[in-house]
Amino acid sequence: MSVKIRLQRHGKKGKPFYWIVAADARSKRDGRFLEKLGVYNPNTNPATVDLNLDQAVQWLHNGAQPTDTARAILSYKGALMKHHLDGGVRKGALTQEQADAKLAKWLEEKAGKVTAKKEGLTKAQEAEKAKALKAEKVANDKRAAAAVEAAKVEEEVAVEETAEVVAEEAPAVEEAPVAEVVAEEAPAVEEAPVAEVVAEEAPAVEEAPAAEEASEETEA
Repeated sequence: MSVKIRLQRHGKKGKPFYWIVAADARSKRDGRFLEKLGVYNPNTNPATVDLNLDQAVQWLHNGAQPTDTARAILSYKGALMKHHLDGGVRKGALTQEQADAKLAKWLEEKAGKVTAKKEGLTKAQEAEKAKALKAEKVANDKRAAAAVEAAKVEEEVAVEETAEVVAEEAPAVEEAPVAEVVAEEAPAVEEAPVAEVVAEEAPAVEEAPAAEEASEETEA
């Protein structure tokens, strides 16, 4: 029986995740399998892989052939490296301790790379978040300024409308010409002719006839 290590699809539409399984090559992709070896979730960044390393290597020892995607996952988790080192141990090229030390070093370096990638992604996300917050702040400031301007315009319009209403409601006052008002308020004064006034005020002076004045001068 030919055995393949492959992915079996699960999850909902648009967000799938996969089981890593050892299955008969003749069975359907999502059909029966011989053993579940792990889970691969591509929805996270970086992708999440949970693999039973020893069981995966055992299936490789038994001749199971991984698909291209499954091979990449097994290589990522160190299963292919362990399979290679175990082959060297069987051939006597190195001891089991040496093989274990090389595998531990390789896994440590791989973990460091994964951690660095996660930190880089975290920094990128934080920078993107800060950029989005800054853009949102600028947009909020613009909206606030526009709201203040709109309120100012509304206030000016309201003042103008109020002035118009007051002007319409106030009664119209008819102003009489100044000359007429003064003429109405001042009492009428009857003025006598100037000659009559002088005649009334001056005392009467009796004048002697001219003949009498002449006789008086002769006697003297």
